[in-house]
Amino acid sequence: ALVPRAEIEGDMGDSLPGLQARLMSQAMRKLTSAVSRTNTSLVFINQLREKIGVVFGNPETTPGGRALKFYSSVRLDIRRIESLKDGQTFIGNRVRCKVVKNKVAPPFRQAEFDIMFTGDLHGINHWGDVLDLAVEYEIVKKMGAFYSYGDQRLGQGRMAAMTYLRENSVGPEIETKIRNAATALKRGPSAAVASAVEEPDEISIDA
Repeated sequence: ALVPRAEIEGDMGDSLPGLQARLMSQAMRKLTSAVSRTNTSLVFINQLREKIGVVFGNPETTPGGRALKFYSSVRLDIRRIESLKDGQTFIGNRVRCKVVKNKVAPPFRQAEFDIMFTGDLHGINHWGDVLDLAVEYEIVKKMGAFYSYGDQRLGQGRMAAMTYLRENSVGPEIETKIRNAATALKRGPSAAVASAVEEPDEISIDA
C-alpha cells in the first residue's frame, strides 16, 4: 500500500527502481522508536513475488526491499494447504504457518490451523484446534467420522464436533486438559498422556 509519489505522478511503464525499498527503509527507521515508545504491536501483511531468471534456489521473494525483513521481530510464512468445504460450498482454508524469523522465541516452528470465511467460527478456528489437539493427546476418541469424549458423543464429522464444543461446557473442560497435557509434555510424552486421563474420584468407606 506504500506507493512512492513519483510512481503515482508518473506515467504507466516508467522504470523507477528502488523507490519503494528506500521508502520502506525510511519508514522503518521512523517507526521503530515510535513503536517502542508506545509499546505497540505493528503488523505488516506482504505477498510473494518471483524473481526473474532464478535457476537455482528459491525464486520467491517479498516486495519492498530488505528493510522490513531486517527490522521485523517475528516473520510468519502462511500458505494454504487445503480448501475446506461444507457440501459444495467453500467455507475456509487449512493453512500451514511457519515461523521463518523470531527474535523473541525459538524460530522455525510450524503449525496448521483453519481460517474460516463465514459463520460462527469465522476467522482463525479456535475450536478446530481444540478438537485436533484433543484427538492428538487422546482426550477425545475418533472412530471413523464420530468423535466422543468418554461416553459422551460429540458429533458425526469434524464440523459437528467443533460446533458441539463451542456451544457446550465440555469445550472449556477439554481445553483445560489440553493445556495440562501440553505443560506435562515438557516432562516427557508419557507424562503428557497421563495428565490427559482423568483421575478417578476418591471413594471413602466408613468402617
